[in-house]
Amino acid sequence: MQTVFTEAQLTDSHMAISEKILRSCVHCGFCTATCPTYVLEGDELDSPRGRIYLIKEMFEQGRAAPADVVTHLDRCLSCLSCMTTCPSGVHYMHLVDHARAHIEETYRRPWTDRAMRSLLAAILPYPRRFALALRAAALARPLAGLLKRGIGAPRKTPRLVDRLAALLALTPRHLPAAASTPSVSRAQGKKRGRVALLKGCAQQVLDPRINAAAIRLLTRNGIEVIEAPDEGCCGALVHHMGKTPQALDLARANVDAWTKIAADGGLDAILVTASGCGTTLKDYGFMLREDPVYAEKAAEVSRLAKDICEYVAELDLAPGQVQDKVVAYHAACSLQHGQKITDQPKRLLKAAGFRVRDVPEGHICCGSAGTYNIMQPFFAERLRTRKLANIEALRPDIIALGNIGCMTQLASGTDIPVVHTVELLDWANGGPMPLQIERASA
Repeated sequence: MQTVFTEAQLTDSHMAISEKILRSCVHCGFCTATCPTYVLEGDELDSPRGRIYLIKEMFEQGRAAPADVVTHLDRCLSCLSCMTTCPSGVHYMHLVDHARAHIEETYRRPWTDRAMRSLLAAILPYPRRFALALRAAALARPLAGLLKRGIGAPRKTPRLVDRLAALLALTPRHLPAAASTPSVSRAQGKKRGRVALLKGCAQQVLDPRINAAAIRLLTRNGIEVIEAPDEGCCGALVHHMGKTPQALDLARANVDAWTKIAADGGLDAILVTASGCGTTLKDYGFMLREDPVYAEKAAEVSRLAKDICEYVAELDLAPGQVQDKVVAYHAACSLQHGQKITDQPKRLLKAAGFRVRDVPEGHICCGSAGTYNIMQPFFAERLRTRKLANIEALRPDIIALGNIGCMTQLASGTDIPVVHTVELLDWANGGPMPLQIERASA
């Protein structure tokens, strides 16, 4: 793609990188076939190629983000399916992240939009605040149906009431008890490795059983697990909202926490059980590349970051206790497109004795995408319905996946147990039956 940036514009390193990404696009349109919003709407401006044109024009003209560009970029899920499809290697993720930061700096959103985004950014990355907010939302959850009946069909341009209805509908009926795990979980038997495990933010509130299962599985197989007391949210939720300073502050805090642990005994890996977080951790080196204090340390964190299945696949687990269960494996976008991890989770599940089925249209997003299912309910609900129809056609006993956002999204629309892959692996390797399966079997 030809560009017409000025020399002055290209002195900005962020703009220089975006210009290079823009030039790598050859207009082929292969990305449109796998873009969720284009598949739903058939609108070129709601496709990666269309959004690239909008970003190019906005950046070249050096202007504040206009409303139409904001609309179409807000509808992008950042599922990164386009990056898997693209034959030219267009790094759409870094381009759209830069565009969203530009929007946050230059565009004044309607007050309801600003209020909702500020509320989410102030609550979701902080577990204590999030837990309190969820308890309050659980009390108001019965209003979700009333709100939806009152507003009628969801709109392409969502209103505050649409978003509140979506938020309440996603709120779990019951929150699990907070998990109390030691900062160091010792390896059983001969020690084979030492890893840090990200606790994160939303997942430790919504489902602390996931990390508990990961710790059991790892320690049972000779891996010492450290949970850094000073780490927190990876920054993904606010990063994809264009709130770059907040995201970088969260990233720096995590880099400090893990650097301290690595200096005190070494680390083989930093493990992540939420694939959306994993994609961001693996990008810390890029995000903090210009920070003279953190650039090198952030690059090392990105090198060490691994998805739990990526790491466990290297452990040569003992054969699992055969469970006669059909598992529909939902490939989270952040895992298959963001991290290019596609085979390991399925191979592990098959080796554990499960009968694994690939979901038709597995490359298409379920509509979760961080805060997307709250901010863009019109698209998110349609994508969830489409995803669940494809899953239910397989008649599975269990839905397995590796991302808490997808788990929450899918569980809100089906009675099939939705379980993290590591919980199934732990169960087959001698751990307890996952609670979701136990409840479904009762």
